[in-house]
Amino acid sequence: MLNTAATTPWRAGLRKRLAALPRDARDTLFLLTLIGWVVVLQAEHLPLWCTALTATVLVWRGALSWQGQPLPSRWWRLGLLALTIGATLLTHRTIFGRDAGVTLIVVLLALKTLELRARRDAFVVFFLALFTLLTHFFYSQSLLTALGILLALWGLLTALVNTHMPNGKPPLWQAARVAGGMALLGAPIMLVLFALFPRMAPLWGVPSDAMTGRTGLSGQMQVGNIASLAQDTRIALRVRFEGAPPSTSDMYFRGPVLSRFDGSTWRGPRSLFPSPLQLGHDLQVAAPAIRYEVTLEPSQQPWVMVLDATPQAPVIPGHVLTLTPTLQWVSQKPFTDLVRYNATSHTQFRHGPLTAELGLQDYLELPPGFNPRLMALAQSWRQTFGHGPDAAPALVKQALNTLRTGDYLYTLEPGPYGTHSADEFWFDRKLGFCEHIASAFVVLMRSLDIPARVVTGYQGGERNPVDGHYAVRQSDAHAWTEVWLKGQGWVRVDPTAAVAPSRTAGFERLAVTGGLVGQALGTLSPALTEHLRATWEAINNSWNHWVLNYSQGRQLDLLKNLGFDAPRWEDLGYVLAGLLAAVSLTGAGWALWERRQHDPWLRLLQQARRQALALGLDAGPDTTPRQLAQRLQAQFAQHPETPALASWLLQLETLRYAPSADASNASVSSQLAALRHTYNTLRWPTPAA
Repeated sequence: MLNTAATTPWRAGLRKRLAALPRDARDTLFLLTLIGWVVVLQAEHLPLWCTALTATVLVWRGALSWQGQPLPSRWWRLGLLALTIGATLLTHRTIFGRDAGVTLIVVLLALKTLELRARRDAFVVFFLALFTLLTHFFYSQSLLTALGILLALWGLLTALVNTHMPNGKPPLWQAARVAGGMALLGAPIMLVLFALFPRMAPLWGVPSDAMTGRTGLSGQMQVGNIASLAQDTRIALRVRFEGAPPSTSDMYFRGPVLSRFDGSTWRGPRSLFPSPLQLGHDLQVAAPAIRYEVTLEPSQQPWVMVLDATPQAPVIPGHVLTLTPTLQWVSQKPFTDLVRYNATSHTQFRHGPLTAELGLQDYLELPPGFNPRLMALAQSWRQTFGHGPDAAPALVKQALNTLRTGDYLYTLEPGPYGTHSADEFWFDRKLGFCEHIASAFVVLMRSLDIPARVVTGYQGGERNPVDGHYAVRQSDAHAWTEVWLKGQGWVRVDPTAAVAPSRTAGFERLAVTGGLVGQALGTLSPALTEHLRATWEAINNSWNHWVLNYSQGRQLDLLKNLGFDAPRWEDLGYVLAGLLAAVSLTGAGWALWERRQHDPWLRLLQQARRQALALGLDAGPDTTPRQLAQRLQAQFAQHPETPALASWLLQLETLRYAPSADASNASVSSQLAALRHTYNTLRWPTPAA
């Protein structure tokens, strides 16, 4: 009660102060608020100094309007401009390019408000703000970004409509309603242009670095980096299966295969692409086949995420795919945009040579001087179980039994490992995340003279109950191993499953604690939280499918549905031009019909009534021109234009009710046109604020 009583007078005073502001000041504050929202949407991608300088200028300009003080001199603006250019050069080393250009545009938009004196200046600010809105798509094309831009666009249209409204203080909601109506009227045209405007790369779309920074798996693995990915709940890819999906334990999405180890970091082969010195993949698959569709988020990496194993290359427009000797599909260039492709995989497969070959020596190399205790353990096991390819299955089984029965723990935060990381895992700490376990296991296998390698990728996925798609997140990043066995080739061995079987079965995911809001929602209603997240992700998936992934191929498919046998992109232009011509002719016909069906005299009178209403006069639908003239003369007798307005209203009434006897229809139309022209030149009074 005390808080309410204390704040009510403050709020009432604020509303009273806003109502007492001149219209120019009120409109300026509204425009500054809109510009602030435009900058907030972009703040994540701007230098800190740019955001601070822009906010300072906007607050300064708002204070000047609030207090009715004059605008700063030209020297202030020139000084701030010089400061902006200097800071941009210092930050970006150039004033050209995407990032530097966006920084300059944002600050110039704020600086332009310091010379906002006339309607002409306001128009420049409007269109500069609209251009700034477009730059948001350089960095993100997500649904949230689109919603934020749509809100800003509505606000800017509202301000633009408000600028053209009559004198006085028309309420902003009225301008907002008009702006919303205009946007809705333009929406069909926007949808037609989106669907049919030919997408001719590289003219269509935003620069390919629009998703910079959204990376996932890399081409190397330092013990601990996949654990950092496990803290990222963003979606890496979405999967829609045709028919029954595979079990979660079979959902291994293959990524980089790592074979070179320097004691702390695993790296891939020196070349991803086949060479005469490398082993072939020798892939053989068995039924059943699993068909599915993948929506891959931008990763800045060339990895094509598919299930193990995929013999045929997915078709991805603009990308040439190659199957590496390590059974990984890669593109010639990284994926900088969202892509969608179909794939066919087999969870039952065999790959690699069945007998020992020279290339297998690459998967036995270990750096000298590391992990001496593990080397001693390997020597002991070789004496117990034997040595050579025939003893390899028993040695692998012994290592897995040790993990199952040795009190090893699966944890997201095992702490930093030292130089002899495998020794620490096997003998001292006995805890780690998947990459700790996989790395230590491969080191042990190689110490036993068993060819082995680390495979990274994603394992598992979460089915969205709303749209049925499986969401594979960055937190599903996983590392497992492959060992070479005589007569079997490369065999997947997931040592993490021996430590924590529920991880690969899909029942356990380690995650960091969420924020305060997420914890509160999860505590109050976990089911509601999950449902909201699933719904939002389903909506995002639809946005990706229907908007971001709407390509020229889908445009041509649309033309096929319209009856084109072999459509080309030129046909899109023909259809679009035909539709626009039909819409234009329809609009012209409707305007002609409306002009003939409605009384132009009543339309002109209605314009005068609306103007009078804005002045506070009683101008209802039954008010005659003579009554309007009388009320105008009574309330604005001192205004110099009042006699001319009153005379115009009386002429309007005479034309309707007392025309000359010999006046023809053409004469009446010409007189009405003259009155309409005169109306546009009249200046109506402005009520006192």
